Amino acid sequence: MDQIQIKNMEIYCRHGVLPEENALGQKFLVSLTFYLDVRRAGREDDLNESVDYAAAAHFIKERMEEKTYQLIEAAAEHLAADVLKRFPAVKEVAVEIKKPWAPIPIPMETVGVSIRRGWTEVYLSVGANMGDRRANIEAALGRLAEDEGIRHMQASGLIETEPYGYTDQPDFLNGAVCLETLYSPQELLRRLHETERLGGRERTVRWGPRTIDLDILLYGEKMMCTETLTIPHRDMHRRAFVLRPLCELAPWLIHPGLHRTMLELLQELEEKEGQRKEDEDD
Repeated sequence: MDQIQIKNMEIYCRHGVLPEENALGQKFLVSLTFYLDVRRAGREDDLNESVDYAAAAHFIKERMEEKTYQLIEAAAEHLAADVLKRFPAVKEVAVEIKKPWAPIPIPMETVGVSIRRGWTEVYLSVGANMGDRRANIEAALGRLAEDEGIRHMQASGLIETEPYGYTDQPDFLNGAVCLETLYSPQELLRRLHETERLGGRERTVRWGPRTIDLDILLYGEKMMCTETLTIPHRDMHRRAFVLRPLCELAPWLIHPGLHRTMLELLQELEEKEGQRKEDEDD
């Protein structure tokens, strides 16, 4: 990915653990690297297709000066998020904040922190089988679309499917959603659970009826497994009601663990279901 760099901006601001650092302030050296595609800007000589680094520099200075943080880690984290929200062409940003006047009685040039943050493409499944199913889904997606840490949301059409696992319940409406987020996987999971709670979701029966259900299917190319979250979703390749809407959005998207496209996974599943029905008829 292409880069635009701003190096060692001298900004006088008030970040630090000690009270005198917050009151008196000190000099910081701030560097940012913007990761984006500047091909079109270069070919057409058009600033609108890139990032105005003069505007970016003023924005960085304002953000560093307007708030006070005890930790430069916090200053870097908030600055990265602010930059990514303010400049939509930027896919990722690296932030380095150095403190040349750190109150440490040992000779040194600087202390500092460096982080890299960015927008990650995520795929979700969405479903509902209680109340006004379509309205419940639309309300949940509307809440997510209002979140500043989420952008570029695109939803598939909805399909009606029979319940999975626990079958003594109404049919579902199911769909898929593609979005970009600044949240980590665990942060996004908490955000989805909060959205479900606001939509009246109660977790009582596994695979049971629900007003709204939101699951993370894929988070970039990340693979992880914890007590609360597995990515890619452990059962997505076994569920046609997940794969069919997903194929509407991204048929050529590759599962990072199975190394199959969504379309291939759906075709393989449908072939297995077809063979099973033939065996049952025999």
